[in-house]
Amino acid sequence: MSNPLVTVFGGTGFLGRHAVRALAKAGYRIRVAVRHPNLGFFLPPMGTVGQIVLVKCNVREADQVAAAVKGADAVINLTGLLYPRGEQSFEAIHIEAAEAIARAAQEAGARTLVHVSAIGADKDAAAQYAATKGEGEERVRAAFPNAAILRPSLVFGPEDGFFNRFAALARVLPALPLIGGGHTKFQPVFVGDVAAAILRCAQDPGLGGKTYELGGPAVHSFKELMEIILCEIDRKRILVPVPFALATVKAMFLQFLPNPLLTPDQVTLLKSDNVVTGANALDSFGIAPTPIEAEVPAYLWRFRPKGQYDEVVKVTAESTPQ
Repeated sequence: MSNPLVTVFGGTGFLGRHAVRALAKAGYRIRVAVRHPNLGFFLPPMGTVGQIVLVKCNVREADQVAAAVKGADAVINLTGLLYPRGEQSFEAIHIEAAEAIARAAQEAGARTLVHVSAIGADKDAAAQYAATKGEGEERVRAAFPNAAILRPSLVFGPEDGFFNRFAALARVLPALPLIGGGHTKFQPVFVGDVAAAILRCAQDPGLGGKTYELGGPAVHSFKELMEIILCEIDRKRILVPVPFALATVKAMFLQFLPNPLLTPDQVTLLKSDNVVTGANALDSFGIAPTPIEAEVPAYLWRFRPKGQYDEVVKVTAESTPQ
């Protein structure tokens, strides 16, 4: 099928922009369904004239979702929340919207559906984020049995909310917190690799009907990630262990900030490791996982004391704590 149409929900987000770019390079015509099209004007220049179009769609409105997927060969759902706000609740986005998108894709005759979830998704999980992600997966599978479900670990890249946020905090704070002592393990995966996996699943219906976990080439503890950040931005800061109980109390107040640094639900999430439990799907997709050292220095330089004029600090296997 020449120049097939794909509808992308959540295309203006961190992962979304990289997925849209990968799809555009592969020749897809792309319809980006978004609540506020004016916030996505940076996307069309990623493709040729007319290749990428923005359509207004509220994923909580079934008729708008159905209109957005009409005629699409592939549908990709990247919507998700780190914390709820008003009508944008975990249940509304992770469960109800996910089900609505899957059902609309099935009724529209889409060949493939790619649903991006997260490692640790489990409807019986203690954290609401993970529980609603798990319930959403089940609803998607019931509505579109051949859906490909991707579960990435911590995703990093130029616009990420992890490395950038803690690097920004290190610029103004004398100490950084290690929630739960910093022992939680992560397997950071590069956003470009996740986008490549999304493309592979969108192209090949044979990959549907399965759940894939995506991780990077190495596992790091929370503490090790903080040390990598400090090494890269060339700043010395105290790393202070914060027990989960105390972190939960602090998060109860922080969660009311417009862009909270921490919520009680996130503290609960940090009690479990965020790593691939079986085979890393990137390997089966033929995608070589990108290490942190290959990408993070390219965007954390701005947090160094003298920015781009500071001495370049390279994160190497020798300098990274094991």
